[in-house]
Amino acid sequence: MLLVRYYAGAAAAAGRPEEKVEAADLPALRAILVERHGARMERILVASSLLVDGVAVRDDAAELRDGCTVEVLPPFAGG
Repeated sequence: MLLVRYYAGAAAAAGRPEEKVEAADLPALRAILVERHGARMERILVASSLLVDGVAVRDDAAELRDGCTVEVLPPFAGG
């Protein structure tokens, strides 16, 4: 089981700041999140950075171990 934390638009799309998800890798996690939260979440995931236990992950083949935390960070506008 993973803990997925959402920030900004990702939290709005999910309707919560975090949730527990069971997934073996990033493609499976993305599929589950889109199934649960719809097209808005899909658009956000495409543009977001994903951190696994605080480290940015760009390799979709990376496995997710039980108990890890995945953070979904959409692009932020700032000034």
